[in-house]
This record gives sequence, C-alpha cells and structure tokens, in this order.
Amino acid sequence: MTDTAAHTSKVTVLVPAYKEVDSLGHVLDALRRQTRPADRVIVTLDPHKDPHRTEELERISRTAGAEVRHSVGNRHKKAGNLNGALSALLPELSDDDAILVQDADTYLDPHFIEVTHKKLGHGYGAAGGNFRGRSGGRLCGVFQRNEFARYARDTARKNGKVLCLTGTACLFKAGALKDVLAARESGRLPPADGVYDTKALTEDNELTLALRHLGRRITAPSRATMTTEVMETWRDLAKQRLRWKRGALENLIDYGLTRYTLESWVRQVIAFLGTSVSTLYVGSVIWFLAAGAGLRITPFWIAFTGFYAIERAITVKSRGWRAAIPSMLVIPEWFYDLFLQGVHMRALADAALQRPRNW
Repeated sequence: MTDTAAHTSKVTVLVPAYKEVDSLGHVLDALRRQTRPADRVIVTLDPHKDPHRTEELERISRTAGAEVRHSVGNRHKKAGNLNGALSALLPELSDDDAILVQDADTYLDPHFIEVTHKKLGHGYGAAGGNFRGRSGGRLCGVFQRNEFARYARDTARKNGKVLCLTGTACLFKAGALKDVLAARESGRLPPADGVYDTKALTEDNELTLALRHLGRRITAPSRATMTTEVMETWRDLAKQRLRWKRGALENLIDYGLTRYTLESWVRQVIAFLGTSVSTLYVGSVIWFLAAGAGLRITPFWIAFTGFYAIERAITVKSRGWRAAIPSMLVIPEWFYDLFLQGVHMRALADAALQRPRNW
C-alpha cells in the first residue's frame, strides 16, 4: 500500500457481539473518538443464541450509529460469526482497504486506528496492539494486569515484533485476508471454512500463522493500545489459559516445523522445561520439609530472590509504584507463575490424550 493508497483506503470495523450488553456502548463510543475515524462500523450478532439479548445489543448498536448484521446458521461462535461477515464484506473491498476486527468488551485508545493504519501503509499485512486489563478480579485481576503490562513492555522492546496477533483488536489489510482465503482453497494453508479456522481453539493465533506463511508482515506497535476485561475468578482464568495454550500447541502441530513456527516451538520446549524444573523444585522442598531435613538458605538463593523481586517491579513500572512495590513480594508472583505452569501442563496432557475441546 502506497502512502496515497493509505490515505484513500477505507477502514471497516467488525465487532462480533454475543453477551456484551454492558460494554458494547463503551466500545462504540471509543470507536467514535478515534483520531482516524472508521468509515463503517458493523456489529455482527448471533440472534438464534439469545434473542432477547440480541435485541438489546441491536438497540445499543443502532443508537450509537453502527450497522447491524445478523449471522445465518452460525454454529461456530466468534470465528463462524466473523467468517459470515467477511464472506459478504471482502468482495466489496479493494486490496488496500482495511478491516478492524475487535472484541465487544475491548475499548480502543483514541490513536489505535491511526497508528495501525499507518503500519498497513508501510507494507504490513496486519497490525495488532497491546492491551491493559481493566479493574476487577481482586488478586486474580492484579496478576493479570501485571502480566499484560510485562507483555506490552516486552513487545515495545522488540519494536512491535510478536508471534501472535491479539484477538482483542487487530487491523488487517483486506488483500491479506483475501490471500488467506485463496491459499486455503488451493491447499497452500490448512483447510478451513473461511478466513478464520472454526476448528481451532485459538483462531486468532491460527490466522497469524496463516498470514506469516503467506509472507505477510505483522506487527503490534507500542502506541496501538486498548483496555480489556480480565477474568474475574481463578476458575475462569484457568479455563481461558487452557484454551490459549492448548490452542497454540495444536496450531503448531497443524502447521508443523517451518521457519515461521520454529521460534514458537522453541518457546514451547522452554516452557515445558521451565515447568518441569519448577515441579522438581517444589517437590524437593516438600520432601525436605516432610523428612524433617529443613531448608538451608544460601547466599546464592538470597541474591537470586532479590534479583527476581527487582525484575518483577521494573517490568510493571508502567502501572505506577502502587503496582510495582507489591509485585516485589516474591511468593505471590511465584505462585501465579506456578498456576500458569500448571495450566500449561494440563494443556499438554489434554492435547496428547486428545480430550474433548470444549470452551
């Protein structure tokens, strides 16, 4: 896309909604406040799933000036909803036009479309963003907000390099999505019944892999920011992360070992080794305590703990000192890591045993 094309290309927003009655109005308001306004906003609904809720979502959408599209015969949740909307929309758009897909519980910061649209003008096929967690969830929410801050910091240090485009909000070049459809039909990509693979637990990650295998560049610029909901309970968080981790692993299996999946495979191995080491460490501590041998604290472990505490604080400093100082309490942060590692091990087991994939 040339600079001239970037200025003349249209931006269409798709907001798949199902139960987000409380947040949809705020989502649409954030879209109206964009420094680069969208040319068209479409809220896509699944009326057969909950007619009464759909009626309220439609009222909110039309009051905010958005268009409303009803899915027809969708049995595949968000991915199926989006596939239906894209099948109707893509033929109308030029390759240089852009499509923003965002969740109905995510509030974009005012510069999101402007920043990501410029990236598409510089030759990227898609541009995602970095999200902050909104309030709620008590201690569970605190850990998630810290985790999101660390992810955003890491992405900024890598100048927007990411392995997965977040499904919370991402701007795609229409031509890139058309290429995905064509490649699926020709067999150059794993088969699917649309742009999004409805069989995948993590359809956003699968689409990222598809774009990368077609040679499309992706990015997540640091100024493309937004806020999203956090999981309110540990049970909900475990369910979410189990889907993310198992879905990512199964996506990699589908694509195999390629130049575009190599780094992700390496990270999977590192995560497995890290989880194994943590399991051995916790097991040894419990064994020593049970055997009455006690624990001997050495200068090495004191220094290691101090380094860990400082690292925890520095990596969340963007959230302010009220978040940074409590993060130096090593034990809570460590147990959160163990919680995520436990979910990772469960995901590996579920994938290996081919347990039912429900979410």
